[in-house]
Amino acid sequence: MKHKLLLALLFLIGFNGFSQILNPVKWSTSVEKLSDTEYKLISIATIETGWHLYSQSVPDGGPIPTSFNYIDKAENYQLAEKTTEEEGHTIDDPIFQMKIKFFENSAIFTQKVALLNSDIESIKGVVEFMVCDDKRCLPPNEVELVFYLSSDSVSVEKKNDIEKLVNNSELNQSLYGLSINNITKADNNCDVEIKSTSEESNKSLWSIFGLGFLGGLLALLTPCVFPMIPLTVSFFTKKSGQTKASGISKALLYGFFIFAVYILLSVPFHLLDSVNPDILNEISTNVWLNVIFFVIFIFFAFSFFGYYELTLPASWTNKTTQGENSGGLIGIFFMALTLAIVSFSCTGPILGSLLAGSLSSDGGAWQLTAGMAGFGVSLGLPFALFAMFPNMLNALPKSGGWLNTTKVILGFLELALAFKFLSNADLVQHWGILKIEPFLIIWIIIFAGLALYLFGKIKFPHDSPLLKLSFSRISGGILVASFVIYLASGFRVNKETNTFSSLTLLSGLAPPVGYSFFYPNDCPNNLECFKDLKTGIAYAQKVNKPVMLDFTGYACVNCRKMEEHVWSKKSVDNYLRNDYVLISLYVDDKKELPDNEQIEVSRVDGGIRTLKNYGHKWAHFQTQFFQTNSQPYYVLLNSDGTKILNEPVGYTPDEIEYAKFLECGLESFKNNSGSYGFKLN
Repeated sequence: MKHKLLLALLFLIGFNGFSQILNPVKWSTSVEKLSDTEYKLISIATIETGWHLYSQSVPDGGPIPTSFNYIDKAENYQLAEKTTEEEGHTIDDPIFQMKIKFFENSAIFTQKVALLNSDIESIKGVVEFMVCDDKRCLPPNEVELVFYLSSDSVSVEKKNDIEKLVNNSELNQSLYGLSINNITKADNNCDVEIKSTSEESNKSLWSIFGLGFLGGLLALLTPCVFPMIPLTVSFFTKKSGQTKASGISKALLYGFFIFAVYILLSVPFHLLDSVNPDILNEISTNVWLNVIFFVIFIFFAFSFFGYYELTLPASWTNKTTQGENSGGLIGIFFMALTLAIVSFSCTGPILGSLLAGSLSSDGGAWQLTAGMAGFGVSLGLPFALFAMFPNMLNALPKSGGWLNTTKVILGFLELALAFKFLSNADLVQHWGILKIEPFLIIWIIIFAGLALYLFGKIKFPHDSPLLKLSFSRISGGILVASFVIYLASGFRVNKETNTFSSLTLLSGLAPPVGYSFFYPNDCPNNLECFKDLKTGIAYAQKVNKPVMLDFTGYACVNCRKMEEHVWSKKSVDNYLRNDYVLISLYVDDKKELPDNEQIEVSRVDGGIRTLKNYGHKWAHFQTQFFQTNSQPYYVLLNSDGTKILNEPVGYTPDEIEYAKFLECGLESFKNNSGSYGFKLN
């Protein structure tokens, strides 16, 4: 069990799929003829420096072994013996605590076969393998192998490879108006340092961790969790027959296991992310899933209001309670799992917010892990602290009506967030229902209701009689009423852009201000933009201006932040309005492609996908040409699309840095000419 948990954590460390695509092992095949009916199939793995490929024989609890599966054996051939491998290296692995055989740089595997059908020209197989370096492990991967039994069949394969390359070139010209060569960059002398996307991503992850921590604090202040603190701490510190030090160590383990439970909940989403780097984007922008999130959040909200209770099946609680009797580490783990289950009616809606918010953001699974980590730390820390300093329990407020007040406040927040997901569905599907005006009105009504509740004008089923308003309720009510006034200020018109004024606090939550009944704009800040690559490039050539490719999404939070709070700044707006041709490519656009463009294409990291809509088309274009699948992502090109002018950037919230990025591209455009690697028709 320990080794399996460790392996899962190693996978977790390695699944940074949204920022880079790793493929450290390349496979090739050859065949050695032994007789008219016997052949030796040779599989060769070329391994990048620093990575290890594991043997076919690995002890239980270790990494995934390399394995081969040969197809159609019964009909055409039979295996003469087991697949053999090179000697490799065997070490006492400090992580898995066992002797493990692995290969580095290269590995050769051979398999003897005896033909049953002399007419077959090739044998197909599949190799499953896992690789790790000193810091991370990648999830198991499968690669198809083809062994050609004659030189004629090899010639046919080479011909097919050439045809595939030609077809790939024709395919890309048909889809995008370009063909692929070796990609290089333009020479530029701009000495501009832009924070890397990974740095911004790390910063974002810490922000999500902080929000998760705040969510955990809110969960602590609910009736499902708060009363458990003194009871649980007393159980550990006052249990008969144990020392104080033993009680404290068990309480610390209990807090750690609470953290571990919530971290493990995010692991399946990393598995999804590793199988298909686009899958979380597909999930987050799925129209009906966003509608389902809307319904679930409404359901969560009325649960917090006290109209019904959310509980997990009683059988789950019974099983975890039985596990507590195991004692030792396992017993403490099941105690932590029991807390997670019995407190679900209060923690479930908060965790649902983390899940839905992470899937609809750009960091996907890693943002979910960061949020879950913050939530777990916040929820488990008090149990550890109060066990170490039990006198602090006296300072805790007594349970009372204020706990239900906390739940009701969370209910109003859940109700407001529900409309964020309905807005996502509306934007992606172009329904034109929940534009900026109705969205703001709904939020004004919700938070006005919260203000009235705090002032004692509205009551819910489990509220205690309110004899007088406390200072906290009065101050909270004033704060919420001020937020309502702030929301109303969103109806002010920005005369420069002829749109409503964007609200910083609602950036990424509310629809874009240009998505409006009264002041509609097809492009951010009333800029001139194109949503088709060929059309935009043709216009750029006509006016002889550089191009900014804007890989974006209708449901992309950071894209809205950039458009509303960075692009709107004068220093940036001047470049975008006067010096560049803006081409915005929406990777979550669900509008179907014409039938002749709904084709199968190869993924950059292996596998096949079918392009069904414009979102698929632009997402494939981004990964195919720029080897990244995160949004926003900005690429500056010269007017005919033949040069990348400088290093592309992702989310760059600093106005000065982003303006330097645009200035550098403009300077490079003036100083460079020639082709850099793909040509447009």
